[in-house]
Amino acid sequence: MTLHLALNAVKTGRANSDDIVALPPETWAENQPPRSSLMFLGRNQTVTLGELLLGMAVSSGNDAAVATALHLAPTLEAFVAMMNAEAGRLGLPSTRFTEPAGVAPENTTTAMDYARFCKVYIDEHPESLILLHSAESFAYPRAVNTAPDMPRTIVQYNRNTLLQKIPGADGLKTGFINEAGFNLALTARNGETRLIAILLGASSEEERDRDGEALIGWGFANFKTMRPLVELLPSIRIWSGKEKYASLKLIDNLPFTSSRHRAGLILIETELYPYLKAPLVAGTQCGTLVISDEIGCLRRLPMVLEKDAARGNFFQVFFDAVRLFFHKHFGRGSG
Repeated sequence: MTLHLALNAVKTGRANSDDIVALPPETWAENQPPRSSLMFLGRNQTVTLGELLLGMAVSSGNDAAVATALHLAPTLEAFVAMMNAEAGRLGLPSTRFTEPAGVAPENTTTAMDYARFCKVYIDEHPESLILLHSAESFAYPRAVNTAPDMPRTIVQYNRNTLLQKIPGADGLKTGFINEAGFNLALTARNGETRLIAILLGASSEEERDRDGEALIGWGFANFKTMRPLVELLPSIRIWSGKEKYASLKLIDNLPFTSSRHRAGLILIETELYPYLKAPLVAGTQCGTLVISDEIGCLRRLPMVLEKDAARGNFFQVFFDAVRLFFHKHFGRGSG
């Protein structure tokens, strides 16, 4: 979540990856809780926000999380409030934060919440998979960060060892505290299919990695992403409108992941709402695209107005009212 908020700040221009970040004593490695994962921040160092992002993604630096939080908010408490507000906005009812690094046992989430968050994170920050989460190692501090004659550089390797074991694996994050055990948010891509696996509470890194590899392997063996061909959506009749018919568009991505065992003939149908009357604003749902196979429904996608449907003039409204009356009561009329 700390990475997510920082990347949002960069995306909206409230921060820049080249920002020089202040390092007050509470950000120093020596002042983090015992057994913390660190990027080894310290006094008299110069560090950028981009380096802090790598320090969090690759080496799980708790010190990097604290420094990032204080760069984006006046206090840690204010940043935690931002974290919880974002969890609420994303609809994660079981997720609650008390600090930005994930070391406190009072931080809570569930596998479902975490999976939903990871999907949002990947959708909104796809570049982070290459720039941050797939990085094999991270070296800090370097000569540019501290005294050039004695940087005491420490090289740390990505704690997600499945990046090298699973073809297509490119993220996301490992974690461990005593109260929660060994945890992993894992994602991998095979062709058009991307899977997310959440593993919580493993007793060891070996168990976590073994289960992660097995779960992703099972997922690719049993699921695939489909991309049905929809050449043209229908227009819809708008009563009392300036124009009789309006164009529709989909508001969700057409590709979807489904069981490999349902790879038969794909059927595509549309369900249009009847008797829609102008004025209507763009984005109003007017029907549903139904994708199914011989077993049943695979996916339902809302179809919405592509642009505003303005109300017609007096005569258009009057004659449409007459036509609509006969349509509703006698099932006939000129349409």
